Amino acid sequence: MNLASGPAIAAMIGAVVLTATAGDVFVASAMRGVGDLDRIMAERGLQGAIWAVISEGRFLAGAACMALSFFSLLFSLSHADVSLIAPAAGSLTFVSNAVVAKWVLHENVDRRRWLAAVFVCCGVALLKR
Repeated sequence: MNLASGPAIAAMIGAVVLTATAGDVFVASAMRGVGDLDRIMAERGLQGAIWAVISEGRFLAGAACMALSFFSLLFSLSHADVSLIAPAAGSLTFVSNAVVAKWVLHENVDRRRWLAAVFVCCGVALLKR
C-alpha cells in the first residue's frame, strides 16, 4: 500500500540514492588510499590490514553513509511500495555511481556504461507511471 505522495516518494528515493552513492565514493576513495590489502597483509598480517582500513577516515565516512542509506531504505519501504522503491533506488544509484565515478573519482566510464545508464533512467520513468 502506497502511503506517501509523489514528491515524498521522490525525496525518499533521493535520500537512499544520495547516501548510497556517497558511501560508495568514500569507500572506493579510501581503498585507493589504503592500497593493496594483500601486500599489507603480507607485511603486517590480518590485524594490520584491518587497522589500515578502519583507521582511514574516508572508509568510516563511507560506512556511515551506507548505514544512512540502509535506514533511509527501511523508512522508504515503510511508506511506499517495494515494487517502486527498491528498483528505483537501486537503478538510480547505478546511474549516480557512473556520474560520480567519472567526475569525482576520474574513472574511465565508457559509452557502454553511459548507454546502460540511459536505459536505466528509461526504466525508472516506466516504473513511475
